[in-house]
Amino acid sequence: MEMKDRAIRRHCSRMRVSELGRTLLALFAVTLVCNLALAGALAPIPPLGLPALPVPADNPLTEEKVDLGRRLFMDRRLSHNNTMSCAMCHVPEQGFTSNELGTAIGAEGRSLRRNAPSLYNVAYQKTLFHDGRELHLEAQVWGPLLNRTEMAMPSVGYVVEKVRRLPEYGSLFQRAFGGPATAERIGQALAAYQRTLLSANSRFDQWYYSGDKTALNVQEQQGFMIFVGKGRCATCHLVGEKAALFTDNKFHNTGVGWERSMYPERASYKVQLAPGVTVDVKGELLQSFEPPQPDVGRYEVTLNPKDRWAYKTPSLRNVALTAPYMHDGSFATLEAVVELYDKGGIDNEYKSPLLAPLHLSPGEKADLVAFLKTLTGNNIDALAQDARAAPVNLPLLQKDPADDFLDQAQQHP
Repeated sequence: MEMKDRAIRRHCSRMRVSELGRTLLALFAVTLVCNLALAGALAPIPPLGLPALPVPADNPLTEEKVDLGRRLFMDRRLSHNNTMSCAMCHVPEQGFTSNELGTAIGAEGRSLRRNAPSLYNVAYQKTLFHDGRELHLEAQVWGPLLNRTEMAMPSVGYVVEKVRRLPEYGSLFQRAFGGPATAERIGQALAAYQRTLLSANSRFDQWYYSGDKTALNVQEQQGFMIFVGKGRCATCHLVGEKAALFTDNKFHNTGVGWERSMYPERASYKVQLAPGVTVDVKGELLQSFEPPQPDVGRYEVTLNPKDRWAYKTPSLRNVALTAPYMHDGSFATLEAVVELYDKGGIDNEYKSPLLAPLHLSPGEKADLVAFLKTLTGNNIDALAQDARAAPVNLPLLQKDPADDFLDQAQQHP
């Protein structure tokens, strides 16, 4: 073990020397990787404001696994037609979501029904997806990979065979796992990388958890008091004594999903022409277009009527970077979201009893938005830069992996 640690320390030392002259942000990324390596099976130290990192015993973090997961995350060849990577919807420079689309666009231009959630601090989420249908990061990755509207891979076996035949991955899986790619190892590698997307030590954290009284200005401090007081935001977006994830990991019906599903016919609709550019179009002119897809939220998981149109409380960390908002990306700004909650959501039979009109003044709303913008972590650029360190535009397979596999199988009856 001591020899291994010394080797790792020498490796990290060489990495640090090679990074001299780069920016401090790049140094953060190197430090993170070194911490992972030195810790071996241990988790890195989370930044200020986050609790201890939960890491499953059967998938400990290692440098090799994180590096492999990063490459898979950025590799477009993990989609059926080699055009979609995980990073196409979870764009590193756009808060690991997509600021340009209310709902994501998947393989061959197919429309998804929900907004791509940000992946910052995804390691702490108790359940995954807006409806919480998946419980483990290691298993979650198979949802987008196999979804026809997302990456459209035809089967688990097809994914495994394709990854095995991509020449760049053989040695990487061997180094990370001591064997070839399998379904379990692909999920573990992608999960390991996503667990390193930790972002906190925001100005709020420095003010609230480090006692730096100058970290927030007067308006931002007033916004925090509204957040935990009159605005009742902290009822669901929890703030702890030593750490804050700004979510209760529960599901709530705000009325947004109900309105989208139950009152789809309107006089006019906002149609997005380009990022940030929308126009109002008469409903009658859109009748020949694809209607909104059915979506009843958490009910699709539990089949319990009380869960209709309930969606998971998102974390508010880095919320200024993760527009558009709500499960369907229907709110472009934080100001619009505050207006929704100020009026108590949208009334319907299953609306959360926690929602009621707040009667905030214009000044209080502005203070609240100002506070929300203090939740941006101090390592955003470093995380994006780290993601882009993965190689891109790698060569495509000349033969379909399924046909290649079948040809070989037929040679061995």
